[in-house]
Amino acid sequence: MSNLSITPCLTTGIGSLPLKEPADACKIIFDSVDIPFWPQLPARSFKEFMMPQYAEGMPFLKIDEEKERIWFEIGDDKADKIYTFYEKYLKENPYDFALSKEYAPGFYFFIDELEKQKRRYKYLKGHVTGPLTFSLSIPDQKKRPIYYDTDMLDVIVKAISQKAVWQIKELQKYADKVIIFIDEPILSAFGSSTYLGLAREDVIRLLNEVSDAIQKAGAVSGIHCCGNTDWSIIASTKIDIINFDAYLFTRSIAIYPNEINAFLKRGGFLAWGIVPTSEAIRKESTDSLFNKMTDGMNQLITTNTFKDILLKQCLITPSCGTGSMQEADARAVFKMLKELGKRFKEA
Repeated sequence: MSNLSITPCLTTGIGSLPLKEPADACKIIFDSVDIPFWPQLPARSFKEFMMPQYAEGMPFLKIDEEKERIWFEIGDDKADKIYTFYEKYLKENPYDFALSKEYAPGFYFFIDELEKQKRRYKYLKGHVTGPLTFSLSIPDQKKRPIYYDTDMLDVIVKAISQKAVWQIKELQKYADKVIIFIDEPILSAFGSSTYLGLAREDVIRLLNEVSDAIQKAGAVSGIHCCGNTDWSIIASTKIDIINFDAYLFTRSIAIYPNEINAFLKRGGFLAWGIVPTSEAIRKESTDSLFNKMTDGMNQLITTNTFKDILLKQCLITPSCGTGSMQEADARAVFKMLKELGKRFKEA
């Protein structure tokens, strides 16, 4: 990881909004954040949920929209279909892995808006579902997570990586620097009885493969985990930005002072998810969140991380996506995010 040339205390979002119209979602985004991102709109369709949206085009995939179910039906032609996948992958054409308008209308509307604006942004952001969350959440026909099929796991990691690279190629037309977040909520369950077979070195290897593809394409890689996890694992990857739920879990990240300090010293950024994406937004204010984030930084400072580094290598986000929120609450999240970003820049 090299030092990132990202302006400190900029704001961005995670991905999802609770709206059905891309135009409404994009208006909120362009009006509210410093680093615009394209919107996922799960209220529109099951295909825009975080697993189906990135599953498009993978071999053996089955989707039942009515039952909101997704799985892999591995057949006797497994070797042939995987061979066909690798033939496509080895062409090194990320447009072969593009999200379609059916699965990601928010992306295409976002691109249309960028085209109309006739301006170049300093930063734009995209996102993919992480390989661990994807493969551990989707089963095969025997109801076993597809993660445990080593052939299919490699296919999934490479497909997700190429979907990220495709986004980068598109967004680079309108921005000096593209940021791609790898969304890995399942890491909050790392070490639990459910995933005892999930090894630390495998987590690092899979995340690094996606991150390497992002960085090789000239973009910045980030990871979003909205729960508590072993942050030392993430800090040990090649990822550039760690986005965590700073509203609830700053104390948990402060447990790993040496690893976080080393991550920051090699140029990594912490993206503070300080604006809650729950009904807690109704009781908070810009002042209360400013004080809460400042207190959180002080927790890290007491563990030998200096304040100037934290402020210099800092982004500000909601704690998670807003796709499951009531619309009024989601709008409040982005209003407060905008105000909070301004407050920190002036501090």
